Amino acid sequence: MRTFASDKEAADALADSYRTLRQEIGKVIIGQDDVVRLVLTAVFSQGHCLLVGVPGLAKTLLIQTIADSLDLSFNRIQFTPDLMPSDIVGSETMNQQRDFHFVKGPVFANIVLADEINRTPPKTQAALLESMQEYAVTVAGQRYPLERPFFVLATQNPIEQEGTYPLPEAQLDRFMFNIELGYPSYEAELQIVKNTTSDRKATVSKILHASEIQAYQQLVRRVPVADNVVEYAVGLVHKTRPGTARAGGRASQLLEWGAGPRASQHLIVGAKCNALLNGKYSPDIEDVRAVALPILRHRLVRNFKAEAEGITVEQIVQELL
Repeated sequence: MRTFASDKEAADALADSYRTLRQEIGKVIIGQDDVVRLVLTAVFSQGHCLLVGVPGLAKTLLIQTIADSLDLSFNRIQFTPDLMPSDIVGSETMNQQRDFHFVKGPVFANIVLADEINRTPPKTQAALLESMQEYAVTVAGQRYPLERPFFVLATQNPIEQEGTYPLPEAQLDRFMFNIELGYPSYEAELQIVKNTTSDRKATVSKILHASEIQAYQQLVRRVPVADNVVEYAVGLVHKTRPGTARAGGRASQLLEWGAGPRASQHLIVGAKCNALLNGKYSPDIEDVRAVALPILRHRLVRNFKAEAEGITVEQIVQELL
């Protein structure tokens, strides 16, 4: 692991590593620049991501590629209606000596892809809650810590709603970002088709190791923030709360519920990381705005009026910004 003489030197190294990571990931993933930026921001901010997009947009390949470039272990869990909590966290089994021992489930990895998380009942969804918040799982009264860094990336298909179990608000709030994937541009799709229908196979180099990622995660926490930036972030979250003194714009008319304090925390941590990745040593208001939409998107609940008028959460957030 590299050692740095100062935090400034470490910040410069993080910005360099980020640029190299983007180049390596770009060998496999064409386009989706904002998605890659937000996922890497979440990794360095110790956050989790919820990806929402139709099938075939390379969500799984994206996460696999990021895991490879970061030299982290990767497991994928395909959520189905009959999946049980023990299928995720593991269970106790009897060995040949007739002793019970714990067999670890797929959640014991650095990066866990929870594919189509809304396909499984709440009991199984809740099995991820403790691991996401406490970085540990409890089985038969025994607590098993997870290897750090630990990062959950869940996907949802926005089209099919039959046979799905929408995530409860408490669990949605655990995700730092809600990232929407769109279709690639015409030019990007041309390149995707050319790359994936030939015998060309891109190899991704390992840029960072687990210990380096943890060091950068601690560096992000040490970044100084001006009071006016903190006030802007907290003020923005307060604007989303209908019926309060600081409710902004049409929040009281269009929102049932606003964002909680965890949104304010994520705005500051995300802004710190965004600043470092762009070569700055302290975040400004623009860094808060850069991460505001994916942080607030899943924390605002529209009322009937907003839904009837077809006003989206994205439009409301843009008004508040």
